[in-house]
Amino acid sequence: MPKGSNQKFKLYRLAQIMLEKTDEDHYISMPEIKDALAEYDVTADRKSIYNDLRDLSVLGVEVEGEPVGNRYHYHVINRTFELPELKLLVDAIQSSKFITEKKSNALIKKLETLVSRYDAQKLQRQVYVSGRIKTMNESIYYTVDAIHHAISENKKIKFQYFQWNVKKEMELRHNGAWYHISPWGLSWDDENYYLVGYDSDAGMIKHYRVDKMLHIKMSDEVREGKEHFKKLNMAEYAKKSFGMFGGKEQTVKLRVHNKLAGVIIDRFGKNVIMIPTDEEHFNVNVDVHVSRQFLGWVFSLGEDIKIVGPDEVVEQMRREIERLGKVYCKENKAEE
Repeated sequence: MPKGSNQKFKLYRLAQIMLEKTDEDHYISMPEIKDALAEYDVTADRKSIYNDLRDLSVLGVEVEGEPVGNRYHYHVINRTFELPELKLLVDAIQSSKFITEKKSNALIKKLETLVSRYDAQKLQRQVYVSGRIKTMNESIYYTVDAIHHAISENKKIKFQYFQWNVKKEMELRHNGAWYHISPWGLSWDDENYYLVGYDSDAGMIKHYRVDKMLHIKMSDEVREGKEHFKKLNMAEYAKKSFGMFGGKEQTVKLRVHNKLAGVIIDRFGKNVIMIPTDEEHFNVNVDVHVSRQFLGWVFSLGEDIKIVGPDEVVEQMRREIERLGKVYCKENKAEE
């Protein structure tokens, strides 16, 4: 049998064929394997293919043969990822607000190469499940990489920060001034990615939406603020910050209806201590950064939750309710 021009790629092409064309429910026969190799200009006899199928295990591709009548057919039995695992990854990518639609599709296409073409179709169907709003900043992936690189090099970073204006245009904050920050970590909150870093000029920890950072570059200066982050638990920090908005950290006492127990646990974790006050309510102390976002979260839960202490936080809530009341009263009078 004359050899094809791509014989040196024989084992690689065989692995490619088996991974693409077979799975737990789809098999391929020996004649079909030979035909598929021929499409890559690779020739092989039955005996050499038997040996090659065994050798594929060295590459981490396990192939099993099963008898059908007086013949055998073959399929891959183990893969790095199972289909349900990849579906979870696809859903995570699709639901991630900070990943653009273009990049989401590109990442999912790469995940499809990890399964057979039949299972890839099942992943493709997943892509169209959601019409979630996605970020429009394509550079976010490089920004994240630059942040991690600066952290590993123990260096500060410089970047510009933008916001959207009413014309739907990027508008640089602080007239385009460069932010000079010591990066210490990345945090995920409310479907957004945040840089958590130390601002030396302000002498405090701050956080920034990664998808709103532009033109990031690593500085020659060594990071500062280590003493602040030694005692900072990043997971706890994110849990205390509602929507990653800052505010004075305080222990707030809440009186909560029993039906909101799940809401409290989802937000603050199972370790919170819920003390029954009567048959329908409990008190819980939570450590939070008291901001309008926190007050808004409490307000959104209605009459089933109430801030009962400290007094200054109760007063903040009263003032916020009064402020909003005035806003809506003014609007109603204007409409009349």
